[in-house]
Amino acid sequence: MTRWLAMLLLSAAAVGMGASAAAQDKAAPQPAVAGGAGAAKGQVTPEPQPDLGPPAQKPLVGAPAQPQPVGEAPAAKAGPGAHAETPMLSAPRVESVDILKQNQAERTRDQPGNLAPTWRQVKQGTPNYVSLPYPEAGVLIQPKAQFPGQSHATTAGEAWRQYRNGPLMQIGGWILIITMLAIAAMYLLKGPIKLRHPRTGRLIERFTPTERMVHWTVAISFVILMLSGLTMMFGKFVLMPIIGHTLFGYLTYALKTIHNFVGPLFSISLIVMFITYVRDNFPIAADIKWLFTLGGAIGKGHPHAGRFNAGEKLWFWGGVVLLGIIVSASGFVLNRIVPSLDYTRAMMQVANIIHIVAAVLVMAAALGHIYLGTIGMDGAYRAMRDGYVDDEWAVEHHDLWYDDIQHGRVPRVRTQEGAATVSSTAPKTV
Repeated sequence: MTRWLAMLLLSAAAVGMGASAAAQDKAAPQPAVAGGAGAAKGQVTPEPQPDLGPPAQKPLVGAPAQPQPVGEAPAAKAGPGAHAETPMLSAPRVESVDILKQNQAERTRDQPGNLAPTWRQVKQGTPNYVSLPYPEAGVLIQPKAQFPGQSHATTAGEAWRQYRNGPLMQIGGWILIITMLAIAAMYLLKGPIKLRHPRTGRLIERFTPTERMVHWTVAISFVILMLSGLTMMFGKFVLMPIIGHTLFGYLTYALKTIHNFVGPLFSISLIVMFITYVRDNFPIAADIKWLFTLGGAIGKGHPHAGRFNAGEKLWFWGGVVLLGIIVSASGFVLNRIVPSLDYTRAMMQVANIIHIVAAVLVMAAALGHIYLGTIGMDGAYRAMRDGYVDDEWAVEHHDLWYDDIQHGRVPRVRTQEGAATVSSTAPKTV
């Protein structure tokens, strides 16, 4: 009986608790029911969620912690229902005054992977410690430089490259092209300079075998240097598209080697040429009129001239002596054959620019000299090939020199070989 009474009490308690829970559900606010057809189907709008503010930004990897103001407690974390806005973390500056003052080890610790300040210091050209004995081994990149005509300064190596591949090649190329066009126009419009009267048959020994040997040594070595230099400078625009990269590379390497060995021979032959020809290349009063009339191109008649006219003297002193010295000296530096000289990169760059400028000028002048000495003037090439000229040629082009020969001040023949040749061509008298 007692057992049945306890079970009845427990059942009554359970029923009371269920009724209390039902009453609480009725007292709680019900979700809004959408009207119309949606209400009939039982669709309800979702319950609005509490505003937690914008999500906090994830700190960057490796970024230093943000400093906490002194005297302020750390901000408490917002709860689920808090409406306070969480401040966004800002990215640290890539560089700052403090970063620039740090050494490499400190910078690597604070900003791993940021090598910009290191390379900025390298590009300043300041020497650093190395164990190599070469003077510039501690300078990885040259400091800034600016050549004439450049708009801004950049590292010296890049400035030289832009100057060499830009103004030097463009201006130098146009100088050579204009020179060749002028020579072609002169030949087509006026033709070669011919004698006004027929030859007499009498010969004068104008150049001895030694003089001709010296001249042809200079001429042949110069042509080799000119062709190899033009190939190295302009070949990649003219030859490489035709013969390809590989063949052009082999050709350029071979020509560069030939250029380096022929250069000293050219310089030595220039010295010998100066000693051989300097006596007859000093200026005289008649040279002034020759220059004003451009060798007879302006006005009537042919101006007076000695053994060498004013044009040939300008070529001797300007091309052979002045430009020859500049080209040879700069070439010696580029070949690194000058003893006790500190071959720095800056010196080699300046020597290369000087070498190119002087070479372009001497090549342009040499083209005119070659034209007049071959197809541009009748009898000029034979004089340098065989050594002899006709009396009429001497009268029309070098009358003062011929007058000295006629008066015995200058010998008609100067070698035994010349004496035999001239005597065989002399007119027979009865």
